[in-house]
Amino acid sequence: MAASTEKPSLDNVSHASDPEKVVNANAEKLLRLEDPDAGLSDEERAKIDRKLLWKLDIRLVPWLSLLYLASFLDRTNIGNAKIDGLSKDLGMSGPQYNATLTIFFVSYSVFEPLTNILLKRLRPSIFIPIIMISWGICMTLMGLVHNYAGLMAVRWFLGLSEAGLFPGVSYFLSCWYKRSEFGVRMAIFFSAAALAGSFGGLLAAAITKMDGVGGKKGWSWIFILEGLATVVIGVASFWCVYDFPDQAKFLSEKDRARVIRRLALDQQSSAEHEEFKMSYFWASVKDWKTWLGAIIYMGADGSLYAFSLFVPTIISELLLSVPPYAAAAILTVSIGFIADRTRQRGICNIATSMLGIVGFAMLLGCESPGGRYAGTFLGAMGIYPGIANTISWASNNIEGVYKRGVSLGFIIGWGNLNGIVSSNIYRDADAPRYYPGHGVVLSYLVLFLFGGSIVQYFLLRRENAKRRRGDRDNLIEGLDQRQIEELGDKRPDFIYTL
Repeated sequence: MAASTEKPSLDNVSHASDPEKVVNANAEKLLRLEDPDAGLSDEERAKIDRKLLWKLDIRLVPWLSLLYLASFLDRTNIGNAKIDGLSKDLGMSGPQYNATLTIFFVSYSVFEPLTNILLKRLRPSIFIPIIMISWGICMTLMGLVHNYAGLMAVRWFLGLSEAGLFPGVSYFLSCWYKRSEFGVRMAIFFSAAALAGSFGGLLAAAITKMDGVGGKKGWSWIFILEGLATVVIGVASFWCVYDFPDQAKFLSEKDRARVIRRLALDQQSSAEHEEFKMSYFWASVKDWKTWLGAIIYMGADGSLYAFSLFVPTIISELLLSVPPYAAAAILTVSIGFIADRTRQRGICNIATSMLGIVGFAMLLGCESPGGRYAGTFLGAMGIYPGIANTISWASNNIEGVYKRGVSLGFIIGWGNLNGIVSSNIYRDADAPRYYPGHGVVLSYLVLFLFGGSIVQYFLLRRENAKRRRGDRDNLIEGLDQRQIEELGDKRPDFIYTL
C-alpha cells in the first residue's frame, strides 16, 4: 500500500493549544489509505479529481433524482385525484380525505429513523429497488380501491414503503462527496420534487382522459399508470443504483481509493466500512444538532407538504401552477451552488426563508388574485431551497458512518411527521382564502425554519470559536489515535459548516 506524501489540511486546528495529537491521528489515518496518485503534481491530481467527480455525478445524481421524482409524484398525486372526483366516488367527507393524507405521514415518519441502518446493512443496490417496487405496487392498488377503508390501508403501506428513499439517498450521497460538494448535488436531487409539482398536474390531467377505460375512473388510472411506472423504474434500479464507495462496482480499484481518500482529507469517514454499535445510535440521540436540525427541517418540510398537497386546490388552472415550481427548482439548485462555495448554509436558509415568509404573508393579506399568485411564487421559492440546504447543513456537521445515518433519519422523520399537520390545515370550509392553512405555514416558516436557522448558526459559530481557541482540546486527553478518530464531529479539529 503506497503511503501518501500529501498532507491533510489542518488549518482548522492551527489555533488549538495542543493540536499535535489530532494532527498525528489525521496523518496516521491517511497513511493507512492507499494514495494511487503518489508522486503526481498538484495539476495532475486536480485533473484526475475533476474527471472522477464528473464520473460520480453522471452515475449517481440523474438516476437518484428520477427516483425521487417518482416518489414525490406518487405521494402527492392524490391531490390531483381529488380534483377528478376521488372523494365523491369513494363517498368520503372532507375530514376523511384529510385522514388519508395523514395516515401516509404516520407510517412514513415513524419508520424513517430505522431505514438508514437497513440501507447500510442491505446495501443501496438491494434496499432502494426493493422499496421502490413495494411502493409502486401500493400506488397501483390505490387505483383499485372501492371505499375509504381500502384507501386508508393502502396509504399506510405506501408511507411505510417510501420511508427509506429520501433519508437513504440523502445519507448515501453524503458518503460520496466532500462537504463543499454535497449541497448542489442534494439540491439537484431534491429539485425533482419541484419538477414533480410542476408537471404532475398536467400529467394527471392527461391520464384522466382515460376515464371509463376498463370500467375505471380517470383518477384510478392516475394511480395505476404512475404505480406501474414506478415498479418498472424499481426493477431497473437493481442495475442503476450503486453501493457505497468501498463496494461500488462501476469504479476501478484506484478510483475507489481516490474517493475514500478525498473524503478522509475532508475529515469524513462515512465512505469506509464500520460495524454498527448502539453507541453510534446514542451519540446521535444525545447530539443537540440532531434535534435542532429536526426543528429547522420541520419548518421547511411541514410547509412543503402543505404547499404541494393543496396547490392543485388553491390554483385550479393547471398551467398557472407550473411557473412557481419551476422558479423554486431553479432557486433550489442556485442555493445549493452558492452554499457550497461560501459554506454559509445558515445564511442561505435564513435568506430563503424570508422569501417564504413574505410569500405567505401576501397569501394572507392580498385581496387581488395577482397578489396571491405572486405570494405563491415567493412561497415556493422560500420553501423548496430550505429542504435540500437543511439536509446538507446537517450532513456536513455530523460525522461517522452510522451516526450520520441515524441523525438524518431522525431529522427527516420528524420533519415528515409534520405532514400530519399539513394534511389537516387546508379545509374545504376555508375556501377560497384558506386563512388557517396559510397562517399555520407562515408560523412554521417564522418559528422553525427562520428562527431555528438563526439559533443553530450562532451556536455553531460559538462552538467553532471555542475549538479554534483550544477550549475543546481536553476531549482528546488520554485517547489513542483510533479513539480520536471515533470522536467524529466532536474532535477538536472538526470545524462546523456555518
